[in-house]
Amino acid sequence: MSGTGYQTLLECRRRGRALRLHGFTVDQIALVLALDHDVSPLKLYRYANGLTATQVVTAFNDLDPSGGATLRESRLYDYEAWPAGGRRPSTWALTLLAQIYGTAPTRLEPR
Repeated sequence: MSGTGYQTLLECRRRGRALRLHGFTVDQIALVLALDHDVSPLKLYRYANGLTATQVVTAFNDLDPSGGATLRESRLYDYEAWPAGGRRPSTWALTLLAQIYGTAPTRLEPR
């Protein structure tokens, strides 16, 4: 993880903890973070949960009932770049990511 990206994640973790103490939901935290970070909803929700890409990839691969999931960090970053670039995640991938992030799959799609 780059230094700037990691510093952003640390700041979002700090803000997320403070907002949770005030009763904010993950969806509300993502909206607050969107005021300061012009990134895709997928990345906002990762930030709102304070997760590294490695943590998300591990959780994603563990959730696959068949044990065949092989999400890699590079693919997660591709998903997070969508729709400005990158690659659109499948409905199945959005469903698993939503489960990890504690939100609805539709919230992970750009508006």
